[in-house]
Amino acid sequence: MKGTIAIEEAIIDPAGVEAHTFAQFQSLMRPGSDATSGLSAHERRLLDIHDERLKSMDKHGVEYMLLSLTSPGAQGEADPKKANKTARVANDYLAGEVKKNPKRFGAFAALSMHNAQDAASELRRAVKELGMFGGMVNDFQSKGADGEEKLYYDTPDYDHFWETVQELDVPIYFHPRYAIPQDLKPGTKYGDRKHLLGAGVQFHLDLSWHLYAVCSAGILDRFPRVQIVVGHLGEGIPFNLWRASHWINHPFKRGSRPMKYDYSYYWTHNFSITTSGNYNTRGLKFCIEEIGLDRCLYAIDTPYDTVEEAQEWWKSIDLPDNQKEAVGRKNAIRLFKLPLEE
Repeated sequence: MKGTIAIEEAIIDPAGVEAHTFAQFQSLMRPGSDATSGLSAHERRLLDIHDERLKSMDKHGVEYMLLSLTSPGAQGEADPKKANKTARVANDYLAGEVKKNPKRFGAFAALSMHNAQDAASELRRAVKELGMFGGMVNDFQSKGADGEEKLYYDTPDYDHFWETVQELDVPIYFHPRYAIPQDLKPGTKYGDRKHLLGAGVQFHLDLSWHLYAVCSAGILDRFPRVQIVVGHLGEGIPFNLWRASHWINHPFKRGSRPMKYDYSYYWTHNFSITTSGNYNTRGLKFCIEEIGLDRCLYAIDTPYDTVEEAQEWWKSIDLPDNQKEAVGRKNAIRLFKLPLEE
């Protein structure tokens, strides 16, 4: 069987169900619903790996999935020790599940990003001991007594982490997360506009800022072999690359900018995008032209979107066969060094 390879596919571990208390996101995902009921149906979809998920893969032609702990994962845990435990427990669980069917599933490591040392150590363990193919971070790391602080990974404090990423030669996938309670208070930009929260608007606005920060901080000059993967057709960034690069290249910017090159350079050397939850044929064609065919990969975003919908789109998409094969499976095998035949 040679079907598609989907690489942004979410799960939750049993310990994570209790820790997450999905009821906190109920009113954001489904306005007007009963917050006390939690998301039991959603939890079941996230917990399922070998039953309905696999049946749907078989039915619709998905050969392989790279699984990852659903957002916010360890990034939602403000206590460093608890965040580290969240990541380790989830990684041990997911590695065990992958071992049950390694021909169909692989995994990304969850990482606590409270400090570079813990993140690097857990990534190394996950890759070297658990056989994982990279790491997943869900935007910023929550910190502080009330989780009100945000840690971003574009400062020199994270150089040890990025150095380890380069040494291990595995990609890091950047994924969005919901706004924290402090950003939902009345008078804040989202607090008075909750309809903008989530995948439609807030996710790509918030995560794209973090990605621009990482891209422009000089990290990719110090560690030029680092590879970063971004879902949802690159969170809108490929469509803004010309303008972002045009302005950062202006003479009055060049002398003070913190990076050697412009955004377009890094997005054609260090970034890849996926189709997760953004089945836009014209958008994908633009990304192929803008950042290169070898930097565009297929993903579904299960269970937030369905295998059926994604595969129906993919089977009907009017790409040349060589491009479809590259995006649908070959690029993922190459980038993640998957144990699959091209």
